[in-house]
Amino acid sequence: MIRYLYADQLAQDPQLARAMFRDRADQFRHRLGWDVAVDASGEERDEYDRENPLYVIWQDRDGSHGGSMRFLPTTGRTMVNDHFGHLTGGGRIESPLIWECTRFCLSRGAGGHVAAALMLAGGEIMLNFAVRHFVGVFDARMVRIYRRIGASPEVLGSEGEGRARISVGLWGFSETARAQVAQSAGIPAAQSAAWFDLGFGGCGTDQPLAASA
Repeated sequence: MIRYLYADQLAQDPQLARAMFRDRADQFRHRLGWDVAVDASGEERDEYDRENPLYVIWQDRDGSHGGSMRFLPTTGRTMVNDHFGHLTGGGRIESPLIWECTRFCLSRGAGGHVAAALMLAGGEIMLNFAVRHFVGVFDARMVRIYRRIGASPEVLGSEGEGRARISVGLWGFSETARAQVAQSAGIPAAQSAAWFDLGFGGCGTDQPLAASA
C-alpha cells in the first residue's frame, strides 16, 4: 500500500523509515555510485530531508519498504534551484503550483508495479493539493522506467552523455495519464484515492490489488 508521511511523522513507523533511508543508501551509493552521505547506520540522508518533506512510500504487505519518493514545494529550498539551475537556464523554478520530486528509490527486488504505484500517488498529490506540475532531476536509467509507466516528463535541460546523462524534467497531470499509470500499477483509481484519504485523516480502506504486493 501507499503511505504518505511528512518527515516529522516518520517516528510513527521507525522501522519503515530506517528501511527507506537504507534502501536509498543501497541504490544511490552502492548501485549507482553517487557521491552521497551515508551514516554509520547505513542510512542516506541529505540537507533536504531536514526541510520536513512529504514522503510517498510503497509499503509491502510484510511492512517492508518497497520504494519511495520525496516532495517539497518549490517556494522553499529545493535541489533543482540550489544545484541544477544551470540546466534550466539559470532561472529559479518557484511557484506554489510546482513541487519538486526527488530521491525516487526502489528497493532491491521491488516488483514492476512499485514505480508506477509511486507515480500514481504523485497524481493524488497533484489532485488534492492543487499542484499543476512536479519538477525533478533524473538520470538516464529513469527514461525507460518513465516511458514504461506512461509518465514521461517534459525535459527542461540536460547534461552528460549515455548513462551519465542527467536531466531536469517537468511532469504534468491529465486523466488520461492517470488511467495509464493506474493500469501500469495494477491499482484501481479508487484504491489510490482511498490510500491518500487514509494518509491524511480520511477513511480509506485497503482493498485487494490486481498487482502483487
